[in-house]
Amino acid sequence: MAANRVGRRYQNKMHSPNRGTREQGLGVQKRQARVTVKYDRKELQKRLDVEKWIDDSLDELYPGRESEMPEEVNIDGLLDLQSDQERGQKLQDILHSCNNNTEAFIKELILKLHGLQKQEALHNNGIDPHH
Repeated sequence: MAANRVGRRYQNKMHSPNRGTREQGLGVQKRQARVTVKYDRKELQKRLDVEKWIDDSLDELYPGRESEMPEEVNIDGLLDLQSDQERGQKLQDILHSCNNNTEAFIKELILKLHGLQKQEALHNNGIDPHH
């Protein structure tokens, strides 16, 4: 029994200096992760809010006619277009099968697109862990 205790103490002493160094390194990594999450989360949340708004709005525009609903409203595809006029035209094309008035939806979505980042930009804005 006594030998086991001595062995454990010896192991703890051997690992103690390394553990301290490792914990300091993890602390820096955790801090960087928090910073990355802090800044990306806000942009990501804005995008998720817009996506949810689109889904809810499409449900209202196509009540009981889900089969006629567009399969996707591609936010990045809309952000790639050069002007709000082009975005509006693209949305009209996407919503061509809708019997309800889509004008308010299109105008509001175009406004919501202002300030949104493309999905790939959300992944690239964090802190580079190699610096």
